[in-house]
Amino acid sequence: MPAAQAPLAAAPALEKLADIVVPEPASWLPQTWGWAALAAVALVLAAWEYTRWRRRREANRYRGLALRELARLEAALDDDAARVRALAALPELLKRVALAAWPRAEVAPLSGAPWVAFLREHAGRGGLPEAAARLLDDLEYRPPEALARLGAEEAKACARAARAWIEGHRAPA
Repeated sequence: MPAAQAPLAAAPALEKLADIVVPEPASWLPQTWGWAALAAVALVLAAWEYTRWRRRREANRYRGLALRELARLEAALDDDAARVRALAALPELLKRVALAAWPRAEVAPLSGAPWVAFLREHAGRGGLPEAAARLLDDLEYRPPEALARLGAEEAKACARAARAWIEGHRAPA
């Protein structure tokens, strides 16, 4: 029976034991000011980049509108009856795009060769193809009969050049 008495002898020792103490959970807040400063700098940089993105998006909103209008005109180039109206609208669309990006006093008086020179000067990487430049030179002044004689391929080439110019032109800051 000495084995049965052993647990009784240990009972006073067990009564003096305290419960297990669970430590407090670690804080997720940074413990040094350097992490807080880094978070503040990251937040300022993110806000600055967001502001730049919004300004750039707003500044180029006219491009998206012009490209949607051009897509509508390109769809009309396949129809012989609608091609004349679509071709007559191309120079106007390009002029509106240029007026949205450059000062009115610089762009509004341009027509003919100076207008084509302006388009070439600001065409971006691809430049303005010679065939499209010849068409755009006086396209807005041609009578409807002359526009009707232009084939679908010439009209589409002119529309492709207009699309490349709208997408690639570099406007002043």
